[in-house]
Order: sequence, then structure tokens, then C-alpha cells
Amino acid sequence: MTATETIAVIGGTGKLGAAIARRLAKAGRKVIIGSRSAESARKTAQELGFGLAGATNADAAKAGDIVIVTVPFAAQAGTLAEIAPHVAGKIVVDTTVPLVPPKVMRVQLPEEGSAARRAQRLLGDGVTVVSAFHNVAAHKLATDFDVDCDVLVFGDDKVARSAVVELANQAGLRGIHAGALVNSAAAEAMTSILIFINKTYAVDGAGIQITGSLQTPDV
Repeated sequence: MTATETIAVIGGTGKLGAAIARRLAKAGRKVIIGSRSAESARKTAQELGFGLAGATNADAAKAGDIVIVTVPFAAQAGTLAEIAPHVAGKIVVDTTVPLVPPKVMRVQLPEEGSAARRAQRLLGDGVTVVSAFHNVAAHKLATDFDVDCDVLVFGDDKVARSAVVELANQAGLRGIHAGALVNSAAAEAMTSILIFINKTYAVDGAGIQITGSLQTPDV
């Protein structure tokens, strides 16, 4: 992965998407925000600064070398259908957590086993799906402060997974290889648990950290 590659953040006007886009742009990456409305995307890009650009979801996906999807579970299928014609041969990073209101503190995984597996099914084998950024609080990521949270990265393609680990690192977090795409179910389910912990213990955005001394992985 090179700094000249374009990162498209689909749903980039939302809290998580805007936070990721801003952090990557601030780190020197070329980032374009996608939204259903090009005007809304351009407005958010201008407000965030750091050379961000805005476009429709489809146009952003078309321009992106790596495409990060940051939409709610209810919008996942429709958004993926919108960008599918433009992401063949690319890495698509799915951040979707299968939260089903009003019971968001209960794990409710889809029939595919995870939102990430659902994304892979919907996009097809011509797209390399990696999942990440499930357990980091968007409002903390939107600040310039260090966020004490690890990002577990899942994917069947090790090269693609490594590229997303690097993105997490550039966003000021610590990206960690967490295995095959099927393992994404664990991080997706953990989000409901963290929401429960936030409420029960009055925590302002609980996250996860992996303990121990991590050596450089051979991937």
C-alpha cells in the first residue's frame, strides 16, 4: 500500500466514517468521503479539512483503491449494492456491526454468521473483504487525542489484511491481525457487550486492548 492510493470512506458523513476519514487525511493519505448526497459529502469534507474531497457513494467507490464502508447494519445491503459495480478487484473494509434496535446490548448476528461474511456474499468473490474498526468509539476517534483501543482486523487474504492493519496504525490506533474473515463474528458481537459495559459502568466509550508483548507477525 502506498500513500498515493485513494481511500474512499463510504458513509463518510456519519460519525465513524468522518472520524476515520479525518484521521487518515491528517496522516497524509488521500481520502474521499462518500455519501448518498454529493453535496452533503462535500460539505463534510470541507468542514473536516486536511484536503478531504466529497462525492456520491458510487463515485467515491469508483475513485477509491481501498474502500471503507461505515454504515449502520440496516443500510449495509443497500449501500453494498450501490458500490458493487465499482469495487471489483479492490479491498473493501467493512466496519458494520449487526446492531438491531432496540436491543443493541444483545448479540444478534445475521444468518451468515457475521456482517463481514454477509458483505462478502453480497459483493462476490471478485472483491476482497476485510473487516475492522468495530470496537472503537467514534466520538473518541473524532478527537486529536490518543485512543487506547486496539483494532482487530479480519480477512482471508493476508496481504489485504496487512494493508488494513497499516491503515489502523496510520489512524493513530494499533491494528492487530485477528485471523480469517469468519473470526469477525467475535469483534462484531463484542460491540454489543461494550455497549452494555458503557451503560452498566458509566464508561465513556469502552474499547479493547490486547495484553502481552506482541512481536512482529510473519504475515
